[in-house]
Amino acid sequence: MNPITSYTCKLTDEQAAALETAISSRGFKFRAVPYARFAGEKDKINVVFYESGKLVLQGKGTQEFIEFVLEPEVLKQAKLGYETLLNPDLLLPRLGVDESGKGDFFGPLCIAGVYINEAVIKAWEGKGIRDSKNISSDKRMAELADLIRNTPGCVTTVVPIGNEAYNRLYTKMRSVNAMLAWGHARVIENLLGQKHRMNPPPVRAISDQFAASKSVVEKALMTSGRQIELVQRHKAEEDLAVAAASILARDEFVKGLAKLEKQYATKLPKGASKAVDDVAKTIFEQRGVDGLAKIAKLHFRTALRAQGLPEPEKTEWRKG
Repeated sequence: MNPITSYTCKLTDEQAAALETAISSRGFKFRAVPYARFAGEKDKINVVFYESGKLVLQGKGTQEFIEFVLEPEVLKQAKLGYETLLNPDLLLPRLGVDESGKGDFFGPLCIAGVYINEAVIKAWEGKGIRDSKNISSDKRMAELADLIRNTPGCVTTVVPIGNEAYNRLYTKMRSVNAMLAWGHARVIENLLGQKHRMNPPPVRAISDQFAASKSVVEKALMTSGRQIELVQRHKAEEDLAVAAASILARDEFVKGLAKLEKQYATKLPKGASKAVDDVAKTIFEQRGVDGLAKIAKLHFRTALRAQGLPEPEKTEWRKG
């Protein structure tokens, strides 16, 4: 197994202080990094601790630094390499489900599912499979997606919802959460349709909890999906199966967006921003609302701005 070359985790203020002392005493060269509380480099390791509390380690010396500095002096626990011993549930056969494109005005909504077992988990050790939001390169995303799809024993499925279908569904359902529930349920059903390829069969399906009530997805499941335990939790991408699904979903989204860019000969920015507003306005002026509907999600406020229509007032959300 190749040693890991990148690592991220959250630190408390006390742990951050201990880390800063540890790298200072080892002669790390400190440098300025935007939004970082401190950053240092030495030999084969770069250490950056951000104001958000996130620690990022990169370089060929990452694994050695974790084992001999971070864990014993900062985290005060030995976890690297012992995760499955400390938590045997990490080896259980399971499904992971995640989506991509929900916050992007242009491009499809893509929902992916992945089945993993102990053999798959061990095959991925040190390969860098983690939440797609922590992978900045589309090229690296594509490489990991290929690895996931081609791992023996791994079973995958992706449900891409193109913009025209997305807009029709939204008109009918009037809720992004309802659409996500429908999509997550379809992915789980599609995976369970390949249950004959899963050895051993999955004990549960894990996804992010995007709605206030967990029953939203449960109600959308059909016969097969209701025969498996559904676990919904916040930060589900920390689970390896969900992280793998997030990579497949994002890779499918990136490819779908690139296809639209080629078809319309227009650069389509990701997310929702001033740059997105400008492109949306140009497309509306050239192709009208029907043209916009083929490449964008029309319930976004961006679509109203592109058409010069007034935006509804934002309402303050209050619990209960």
